[in-house]
Amino acid sequence: MLGLWGLRRDGAVWHDEAVTIGLSSRDLPDLWQTSGHVDAVHGLYYLLMHGLFDVFGTGVVVLRLPSVLAAAAAAGGVAAIGRHLAGPRAGLCAGVVFVVLPGVQRYAQEGRSYALVCALVVWATYALVRAVERERRCVWAAYTALLLTACLVHEFAVLALAAHALVVRRAMRRTFVTAAVCVALGLAPLVLVSMRQSTQVGWLDATKPYEYARFSLMAGVALAAAWIAVAGRRTRTAYERRLVLLGLGLFLVPTGLLMLLALAKPLYLDRYVLYGVAGLALLLGTAFDQALRRGRMIRAGMVVAAVTACAALVPAALDLRTPASRSDDVTALAAVLRETVRPDDGVVYLSVKRRAWELAEPGPAPGTDLARARGPLASHSLYGTEVAPDELRARMLARHRIVAVASPSGVTVEDSAMARVKRGMLADHFEACGRRTVHGSVITVYARPGRC
Repeated sequence: MLGLWGLRRDGAVWHDEAVTIGLSSRDLPDLWQTSGHVDAVHGLYYLLMHGLFDVFGTGVVVLRLPSVLAAAAAAGGVAAIGRHLAGPRAGLCAGVVFVVLPGVQRYAQEGRSYALVCALVVWATYALVRAVERERRCVWAAYTALLLTACLVHEFAVLALAAHALVVRRAMRRTFVTAAVCVALGLAPLVLVSMRQSTQVGWLDATKPYEYARFSLMAGVALAAAWIAVAGRRTRTAYERRLVLLGLGLFLVPTGLLMLLALAKPLYLDRYVLYGVAGLALLLGTAFDQALRRGRMIRAGMVVAAVTACAALVPAALDLRTPASRSDDVTALAAVLRETVRPDDGVVYLSVKRRAWELAEPGPAPGTDLARARGPLASHSLYGTEVAPDELRARMLARHRIVAVASPSGVTVEDSAMARVKRGMLADHFEACGRRTVHGSVITVYARPGRC
């Protein structure tokens, strides 16, 4: 029910969801060709959504409901792992903790692949937990298949292998290595294709100091929860050791590795390793269960702490269900453009990513996109291709009024040759008549001097 609450977000769709709609709505041959040029890393997810859109249409509920179901499946998997390793109450607590975490609530309501990847990794982890207890080929095969599928939906799921290696008994390491090699070989073709498309993540900035600080803080929370989960016990069972290793490994290792990789090339986004929070949920759920077994004062303190934490999360939960919770709102941009642009106006996108609204909105675009050479379908791309700079200059000079669409302040400004031509022409031959800001975009109306 938590996933269904506020699922529509007033019908607002943000940039990445618009891409999901645009690519998944294409015919299969065109989707295949486009994946060869761009966004191959999400190709399997787009194929899944293509089938759903064909049957149920492209509404926001159809767009986001698979993520809701995937998050619910992931919560069930976390509870199953906790139950198997620490008992029914610990499993229930871990599942509840997982559901209320803000990151899970966010991506459970987005039309992107991250909740699905999380569910696949969690159930692969459950299969691994069962596989390391006894040598059964069918369980190892299930583990390999689940993790490979997760990697094919998003290749950074492969980082979970490093966390999983921590809980494999020595006697089964050869079997685990075989499974890992199978996953790597199955993933290799996608990696080769996506490496040729690495410019897609060129917009990522270096990991910010506050991101390192936040991860360090949460690592401290995870370590404290791990200590509480096993504190006071004279002996620790293999199950308890496995839970602590698994929880710490899942939460710390994939994120830590991605942050290390980001030192060489910016690659880190928390959603790429969303599945790591399953480890934190396991530790917190088990710690809460252990605290409830202690004295009355400790139990009362833990209940008060849990209620306080849930109350503190309420504002975040409310905010996540508003259009302003995402970085932009392409549906709002589309509405303002249709209201602002006159039939004979030219439109210039100072940031090509602002064209994403066309992927989610049916019907002809208002005005004339002066820089466009070929559209997204004809060019098998996300935003289409653009004309040569000289052609763009001629088209802009032929207009008396131009509507420019740019990213808001604080967002990295595109510095390509075409972007510089667009900005230079507007500065040299036009004057700004008015500006309007919508969530994630700035729309400025330009006219020839004296004609505002």
